[in-house]
Amino acid sequence: MDAILPPADPQSVGLDPTALARIDALLAEQIEARQLAGAVVLIARHGKLVHASVQGLKILDPAEPAALDTIFPIFSMTKPVTAAAMMVLHDRGLWSPDDPVAKHLPEFAQVKGPDGAAPGHAPTMRELMTHTAGFGYAIGFGPFDTTDKAYLAADIWGAPDLAAFARRVATAPLAYAPGTQFRYSLSMDLQGAIIEKLTGRSLPDFMRETLFAPLGMADTDFFVSAEKQPRLATLYHMYGATELTVLDVPGFIRDGLAVPALASGGGGLYATAGDYARFAQMLLNRGELDGARVLSAEAVALMTANHLPKALIDHGFIAGAQSVGPGRGYGFNGAVFFDPAAAKVPVGTGTYQWDGAGGAWFWIDPENDLLFVGLIGRMMQEGMTLYQLETQKLIAEALA
Repeated sequence: MDAILPPADPQSVGLDPTALARIDALLAEQIEARQLAGAVVLIARHGKLVHASVQGLKILDPAEPAALDTIFPIFSMTKPVTAAAMMVLHDRGLWSPDDPVAKHLPEFAQVKGPDGAAPGHAPTMRELMTHTAGFGYAIGFGPFDTTDKAYLAADIWGAPDLAAFARRVATAPLAYAPGTQFRYSLSMDLQGAIIEKLTGRSLPDFMRETLFAPLGMADTDFFVSAEKQPRLATLYHMYGATELTVLDVPGFIRDGLAVPALASGGGGLYATAGDYARFAQMLLNRGELDGARVLSAEAVALMTANHLPKALIDHGFIAGAQSVGPGRGYGFNGAVFFDPAAAKVPVGTGTYQWDGAGGAWFWIDPENDLLFVGLIGRMMQEGMTLYQLETQKLIAEALA
């Protein structure tokens, strides 16, 4: 594959290679203990790729080694990419954070609150971009509340396209009054519907044209073509099992062979670590990579700034492996550290991050001009310690 980013020695950019090796050792221990099949990790600083680690297997049986160009389903790490696509349209003046969602999806003009009455205010685009608009998700294995049950009754995930998906979601009551809670939700899938409405393009086509092609993300898409299938990692889990087990949940993981009718801006992408590192470097560069500007610096600043009010941060909320609380809030489709010391996380101020349920995590740290991408192909679950916090501690040691 072509160079991901220009290579450099870790020491030349102020990183201790001995400390970086501890990240590899942590993953190697998990592979040796059969807790993981394999892992791909990339670290870059000052625009230079300083650490590329590939360990273990992408498929256990028959054994096939992982490679730098192994393709993984990245699930919710799709969300920051969708935010970037939305910011392309923000740069074009097509939406504002203070717009009501109904300005762009009129079916939400009559949306009801959880009590069946009109909500105190109509959900806004800023709330849609920050999981505070009042929506639920209706994924996973329950239990579900009234809103989730209404989504399931409307068969939202069986909609033939994103326009129909949005119309079905709009028939359900909101789970809470907009702006009063932070709740992980299908908001990013609604963003996909808005992108299609504003551009007249499908979400996959729009992302290819405005992000993937100019950034050289040749292996990122909502499907994996037949010729690339041999590079696709198998996804494993250990829910209720004593060993790694192939995930086989119909409707949850696709074969990836064709563009899906319902392209999920919340979790539908496949990517390599290298492709995602280029996306992350674009964000660190404030919208530009290798001479291709895809976002304005102002758009990246808006996307990666905290947008949650103090009351929600003080309340504290959990979203999978992520949380909202002291020192850490939420930007557009990703978590933001505005006071790392208060958050007790050893990263620089302004660090923006997220993860994916299938064993994917990343962050960009503008204060330290650093990015990290990790892909392991195992479903996250309670007890796993490999994600942001463990690796962020080790990166902090490398910077010390």
